[in-house]
Amino acid sequence: MVNYPHHLIRKQAAPASRKNTKSTINFANRGMSFEAAINETNNYYLSRDIAVVHKKPTPIQIVKVDYPKRSRAKIVEAYFRQASTTDYSGVYKGRYIDFEAKETRQKTSMPLKNFHAHQIEHMKHVLKQDGICFVLLHFSTLKETYFLPASALVDFYQINLGTKSMPLDYIRKNGYMVTTSSLPQVPYLDIIDQKILGGDHN
Repeated sequence: MVNYPHHLIRKQAAPASRKNTKSTINFANRGMSFEAAINETNNYYLSRDIAVVHKKPTPIQIVKVDYPKRSRAKIVEAYFRQASTTDYSGVYKGRYIDFEAKETRQKTSMPLKNFHAHQIEHMKHVLKQDGICFVLLHFSTLKETYFLPASALVDFYQINLGTKSMPLDYIRKNGYMVTTSSLPQVPYLDIIDQKILGGDHN
């Protein structure tokens, strides 16, 4: 038995369709969660030697173990601990990249309840080391995905302590829309190439 904290519960994604589509893609209509789309994007990048990016495993605290056989141990109860940093990390063109991914059905703002203070601190440390740090924000109802540099998230978080959500207008002003496609589904490296490695923003 594995006990999930409320903020770590995610729906299981159905197998992704390989059908080619044009322009914007609604991941939900394809039986795919936003997280699954990012994972498939990372697999695409890895298989073509473009970048090495992986989802970080969530630490688990084991509470109870049974030993049905001497040579085997069976975990019967465990708890997912609160993630200590962000969802993804890796390397691209010799640069360390680190990012978080969030999805909402809201149309005008992104809830901040899942961004924890220690995650903000982690992002600040990554930026100090000249790492590329950002968040991918998906508005499922609007079918829009945004790449928001961590610096913009940190600034908003620090200035608006206690605020429950980040307005979409702020995200549009300080971030970049990601044009989703068939393969890769969430081409966030395009934004890094155009806006960060190109010298525009960090």
